[in-house]
Amino acid sequence: MDSSGRPVLYSYFRSSCSWRVRIALALKGIAYDQEPVNLLKDGGQQFSTEFQAVNPMQQVPALKIDGIILSQSLAIIQYLEETRPNPRLLPQDLKKRAQARMISDHIVSGIQPLQNLTFLKQVGEKMEWAQHNITCGFKALEQILQHTAGRYCIGDEVSMADLCLVPQVHNAERFKVDLAPYPTITRINKALLELEAFQVSHPCRQPDTPAELRA
Repeated sequence: MDSSGRPVLYSYFRSSCSWRVRIALALKGIAYDQEPVNLLKDGGQQFSTEFQAVNPMQQVPALKIDGIILSQSLAIIQYLEETRPNPRLLPQDLKKRAQARMISDHIVSGIQPLQNLTFLKQVGEKMEWAQHNITCGFKALEQILQHTAGRYCIGDEVSMADLCLVPQVHNAERFKVDLAPYPTITRINKALLELEAFQVSHPCRQPDTPAELRA
């Protein structure tokens, strides 16, 4: 936390992992300050000595809050859920709670890492690689959501799974993935983007968003 007592989020406007946390902070009404970390400028500001002291993994997001520093988006979201439980992001029903965690992990572990900046630097055909892995993941996710979804990923309440879904759909659009075969994913994403918390946290509305990408 800074001298004002507000949490500090180390974030990059386009980072889907950072976006998840921004949504959680917005939904829970937590005021915070942002410290932008440009993943491209100067060879990647995440590799600086200064930021390595914040997060030795040299990744965003990181959140200074309550006298500690947390990294990894789901760990941060679950800490916020446990310390600031309203509105809740994990369903009360244990089966639905498990499903929310399952979908979150499906995206966070099974799809997003295969098309993030660090990984894409190691492969040749970046666009084809990203499209292939997002498509494989979305085929499975569409089937899962057909059994769990209402208006959102888990019934009619926003959950942690939704915080993971929207940034991943945004990534799919960036990589020009055809979303027509995934009507459930598309419908849920559209409904979520109507919510203020998803709008204010959007990559096009961040302090470090380049002028040409602002909305």
